[in-house]
Amino acid sequence: MSGKPAFGLDAAFALVILAIGGVIAYVSWGYGFGSMGRPGPGLYPFFVGIAIALAALFTLAGVLRTSDPHPVLDTEGARTFAIMTATFCFWVLAMPVLGYVAVTLISTIVFAKAVRLEGWRKPLAVAAGTALFIYLLFDVWLYIDLPRGIWQ
Repeated sequence: MSGKPAFGLDAAFALVILAIGGVIAYVSWGYGFGSMGRPGPGLYPFFVGIAIALAALFTLAGVLRTSDPHPVLDTEGARTFAIMTATFCFWVLAMPVLGYVAVTLISTIVFAKAVRLEGWRKPLAVAAGTALFIYLLFDVWLYIDLPRGIWQ
């Protein structure tokens, strides 16, 4: 080992996230901040973009400070990441067809199993609780219509 910082995948990923945070802040700046009494549509995304960029900047600094090259993900971590990414893509694509609550139920079960929640009772309970909470929050309490898909 040479002892000098290595620019690897961790640093590249932090740079990508830093750029994404910067783009979010830049685009939201154009939406306007509004006033304290009536916030504009750009206020929240601007500060979220800044927070993302700052977190990525600190991560990048930490990665560049270390000289110990380590893998970004081990084999098991890469498998979990792939399952969660595929599940999220399924969630986005299936929502118009199956509806928000049903897709959230299915996806939460898969997420819970991907992070190795033991047995089937716990993943089913977490998924049912999440889907029920989403339904109650948006449909019952806030009167926001979520995509219902084939259940209309």
